[in-house]
Amino acid sequence: MPRKKANRGRTPAGAPNPIDVHVGSRMRLRRTLLGLSQEKLGEMIGLTFQQVQKYERGANRISCSRLFDLSRALEVPIAYFFDDMADSVSAMSPVQMVREPPVSEPAPAEIDPRLRRETLELVRNYYSITDPDVRRRIYDLAKALSNRTDDA
Repeated sequence: MPRKKANRGRTPAGAPNPIDVHVGSRMRLRRTLLGLSQEKLGEMIGLTFQQVQKYERGANRISCSRLFDLSRALEVPIAYFFDDMADSVSAMSPVQMVREPPVSEPAPAEIDPRLRRETLELVRNYYSITDPDVRRRIYDLAKALSNRTDDA
């Protein structure tokens, strides 16, 4: 009996698998922190910038060998791409979706403030400050402002 062809890499609703979206967002985060364009990263590993875009959105899945190339180009261990993965996302692995239905769809990656362009630019600019004393003062200021209450 022929096996039914699965919609590999997609949720039952047809959306990209959240794990692929997470890996792509980590790829984008690191590329942006290094100040690389999609075109430059593509040149480094033999891809078009359009393919890099598709990987970053999770629209196309990244093969193991390509993930290896990306880890080298972005100077991170392969595990980096899976760091900070929410339990709701890891529960969306294809084997988990077959075994039991997911409780709920995870929130879109765009909601995560760590993935916003503003956050990436802030981090890049912060690390471009060469004076460690100035960098520490900015860190302390940001921490103090984030701890303020709006009771006043």
